[in-house]
Amino acid sequence: MGAAAFVPGYRRLLATGELATRVGALRALERSCTLCPRACGVDRATALGRCVTGDRPVVASWGPHLGEEPPISGSRGSGTVFLANCNLRCVFCQNADVSQRPKDYLRRSTTPEALAAAMLELQEDGCHNVNWVSPTHQVPQLVEALAIAAARGLELPIVYNTNAYDSPAVLRLLDGIVDVYMPDLKYADEPVARTLSRVPDYPMVARAAIVEMHHQVGSAWLTDGEGVLLRGMLVRILVLPRDRAGVAASLRWLAEEVSPAVAVSLLAQYRPCHLAARPGRVPDVARRITPSEYVAALDALREWNESAESLVQPYRLGPAASDG
Repeated sequence: MGAAAFVPGYRRLLATGELATRVGALRALERSCTLCPRACGVDRATALGRCVTGDRPVVASWGPHLGEEPPISGSRGSGTVFLANCNLRCVFCQNADVSQRPKDYLRRSTTPEALAAAMLELQEDGCHNVNWVSPTHQVPQLVEALAIAAARGLELPIVYNTNAYDSPAVLRLLDGIVDVYMPDLKYADEPVARTLSRVPDYPMVARAAIVEMHHQVGSAWLTDGEGVLLRGMLVRILVLPRDRAGVAASLRWLAEEVSPAVAVSLLAQYRPCHLAARPGRVPDVARRITPSEYVAALDALREWNESAESLVQPYRLGPAASDG
C-alpha cells in the first residue's frame, strides 16, 4: 500500500468519536497517576510524581529531525516533539538537559492547543511523521493535542519513540492511535537496570510493553514510496560497554517470545554522557564500546533476528574504545 492510500488510525477514531473517549480515559489515569509503571498515585493536577510533570504539556522543542533511522527521518525529516522530563534516570542519558532537569521546565508548560499547532506546523514543514520523543509520562496531553490537530487536518503517522518503561494498560488505550512504535530495549538484567536507570524491573516491564506494541502493529512494515515507515515497529538496542545491555539475551527473547521478524536497530553510537562522563562515577559505562563488543552484538543479531528491515549502524572507533 502506498502513501496515498494510507490513513493514520487516529483519523478513523476521530470520525467515530472514539478518539475523544480515549482522551477521557487517559486523563482519568492522571488523577491518581498510573500512566507509567512507577504508579506514583499522585493527582497530576495538584502534585508532581517521579517525572516531576503536571497535567499540562511540557515540551522542550519540536522541529524536523534528520538524525533518526532512515525509515523514520526519510528525506524531509521526522517531525520530532521532544517532551521534557522522563520517568527513568539513566546515568548515561545523552539528553539529560531535557530529561533530567525538571526544575528548568517547572514554569514552561504549554496548552494542548499550542501542542496541536506545533504538530500541524511539522506537517506544513513537510515532515514524514509526528515523532513523540519520551512520551510515556505525557500521553494524555499528547493524545488530547492530537485530537485537536486531527480535527484541523493533521494526517501524518504518529511515531511513539519511547524508553519502553511503559504500562501495557496505557498502551492498549493507544491502539489505533499510534502507527509506528519505536521502543528501546535497554537491558536484559535487573541489577544493571537498577544501577544505570534507577529502576529494578526494567526488563520485565519493557518486555511486557513490547509484547503489547507488537500485538497492535505486528512485525510487517508498511512503507511509502520513499521507504519511510508508515506503520510497524522498530526496536532499538544500544550496545553498551561490557555488554551491560545484554544484547544477545534481548535478541533471543525477542525471537522466542515476540517474533524473529521484528525489525531491530542496533546502535553503535554510545558515548559517556551525563553522570557516566564524570570520572569514577559509573566506571562500567565510562568509555565507548570496543570493536569486539560491537562485533559480538552483530553476531547476536545475525543469530536471532530474521528481519530484512533490521538496521545496523556503521561502527566508528571512538576515544578509549580500542581492543588493543
